[in-house]
Amino acid sequence: MKRQIPLLAAAALLSAAPAIAADAPTDPQIAHIAYTAGAIDIDAAKQALSKTHDKAVHDFAAQMVRDHEAVNAKALALVKKLHVTPQDNPTSQNLTKGAKAERAKLAKLSGAAFDREYVANEVAYHKTVNGALESTLIPSAKNGELKSLLETGLTLFREHQAHAEQVAKELK
Repeated sequence: MKRQIPLLAAAALLSAAPAIAADAPTDPQIAHIAYTAGAIDIDAAKQALSKTHDKAVHDFAAQMVRDHEAVNAKALALVKKLHVTPQDNPTSQNLTKGAKAERAKLAKLSGAAFDREYVANEVAYHKTVNGALESTLIPSAKNGELKSLLETGLTLFREHQAHAEQVAKELK
């Protein structure tokens, strides 16, 4: 059961990868995927903030809210500037579906069990999203400003992954 939770979010994005590979996503689809991934992490972090009593987990979750809200605000400003409407797509839908199931599973946990599973999921989620950014989303982006925002986000999200991995080690 322990490994099933973190793998759910990863499986959601990976299950959409063949569709992405077959047809490279458009900039409006990329914008939607990136924004959705950030919104999912914000929701997960808010759930953690409401449930955790561990300072390291609380601080990590607070950072996730702060950083992902800032990146999503930049993304919204960019699509407004470019007059682009983000386009819903199967990848965004799979991410949302997986995240909903993940939040429901985490809602049943408390204390140290919640903390360990939340952080393990954050490690897996960031690893998967970072991989998608590197292999598909950034290379597929046509607009230079969108590509630059995704690259900046990837740098930050790699730091998130490393931070989550450190917190996970401390919780064991």
